[in-house]
Amino acid sequence: MLLTIDVGNTNVVVGLFGGETLTNSWRFATDDRRTRDEWGILLNNLLALHGFKAGEIEGAIVGSVVPAVTTALREMIPAYVGCKVLVIEPGIRTGLRILTDNPREVGADRIVNTLAAHRRYGGPAIVIDFGTATTFDVVSPQGDYLGGAIAPGIVISSESLYEHTALLTRVELCAPRYAIGKNTAACLQSGIVLGYVSMVEGMIGRIKGEMETMLGKPAAPLGSIKVIATGGLGNVIAAATTVIEHYDANLTLDGLRLIYEMN
Repeated sequence: MLLTIDVGNTNVVVGLFGGETLTNSWRFATDDRRTRDEWGILLNNLLALHGFKAGEIEGAIVGSVVPAVTTALREMIPAYVGCKVLVIEPGIRTGLRILTDNPREVGADRIVNTLAAHRRYGGPAIVIDFGTATTFDVVSPQGDYLGGAIAPGIVISSESLYEHTALLTRVELCAPRYAIGKNTAACLQSGIVLGYVSMVEGMIGRIKGEMETMLGKPAAPLGSIKVIATGGLGNVIAAATTVIEHYDANLTLDGLRLIYEMN
């Protein structure tokens, strides 16, 4: 079995693959204070709870945007799982070209998502990852990473609103039926969720227009550019708009598996 670990700023997602099949996945809060040993105990308890043993795992791969957690997992996996670990970093084979000013600046999650999206859905494509930040990643017809955009995530945007207002309370992040709210909760859901949907729709429109110019109309007519979403709240946004064609909760884990196989 293959152990895949996607470390984001808010959540860590752990997946177990048997061949190409994701058999189990778990999500828990990111804590960069955890030591190597704490991560080891947590992982082994998680595996045992679901009937697995560390000895069944033949390999592991980590994609991380939190350096302290990367270091702890790099040390923990050989000690507690008993296998080698591959970490997404410069020098790793990905099978794609990163056509940006400084490829080393591109986060591991964005590279992984680009690869997985192109393999699953083809290109050209736009991949939107709804995490702590919301990232827009642009994929060429050949699978090259062309660049993208980074926006504040919907959760940290709403938390900032609550922290700086005296009378507004937290609401469930779901799309209301109408944009015109009749009470404070509905007004907040409209502004936060539907407002965020409008931002996403606007960004997709802008990016598609630039892609059409960049790649040439025959290569990338607007209708051929696929839009794929992933990430924790991606399903909420995808359900409230028609511009997102696919919501793929396991896109990043599958990308990690693909990169492990290449290396």
